[in-house]
Amino acid sequence: MKLLLTSSGIKNATIHDALVGLLGKPIAESTALFVPTALYPFPGGPEMAWRAITGSSPSPLCGLGWKSLGILELTALPSIDEAAWAPAVREADAILVGGGDPLFLASWLWRSGLAELLKTNEAVYVGVSAGSIAATTTFVETYPEPPRGADQPLKSEKFVFRTPQGDLDRILVTARGAGLVDFGVIPHLEHPHHLDASLANAEQWAARIPAPTYAIDDDSAVRVVDGTIDVVSEGAWKLFTS
Repeated sequence: MKLLLTSSGIKNATIHDALVGLLGKPIAESTALFVPTALYPFPGGPEMAWRAITGSSPSPLCGLGWKSLGILELTALPSIDEAAWAPAVREADAILVGGGDPLFLASWLWRSGLAELLKTNEAVYVGVSAGSIAATTTFVETYPEPPRGADQPLKSEKFVFRTPQGDLDRILVTARGAGLVDFGVIPHLEHPHHLDASLANAEQWAARIPAPTYAIDDDSAVRVVDGTIDVVSEGAWKLFTS
């Protein structure tokens, strides 16, 4: 498998070059399918999905200049004959999985059948935020209240994280991902708008993941080629191994 797991999409030339290298040809000669599913649990989800699809979101995966682009909505797939959508997945050069709620996304990756199909698929998997988190075997995420509308997490616990503005209470869930990689990903490291993703909090989250875990900022990505893992970055990242 080939994967490019990003925090916030193709944010710089280094990550862009890594994507082109995984594709083996220019983006303008490549086909892609975009998965917007993770956005829907949020207020304004349909509008956010539209911005993502039209390439006008802060992480414009769909606006990179693909030869062709299709939309793969995971919540619709269980009601459709697999023969109608699986060939498109097999024929695509890239599967673009957008950000949002990783617990909801991971649930639908399994329920749709896409998780199993991706394990034998030759397309490059490109994840953004939740799209990267949900590709892992086990992940953690924080919620202001117990999450709904997805499979039950493996574990839920109260968690207090420190921010410059003071302590905040959250529900920290540990959950099962799609199992495409055997390491963890924590995105948005030290991002000012993701107050819970500080290095200190990332270390506590990583301790709950039974695998090496990469904490990456928005200028970094984890690249995987047939089991070989490296980080491409113009920013900051840290690997937790304990």
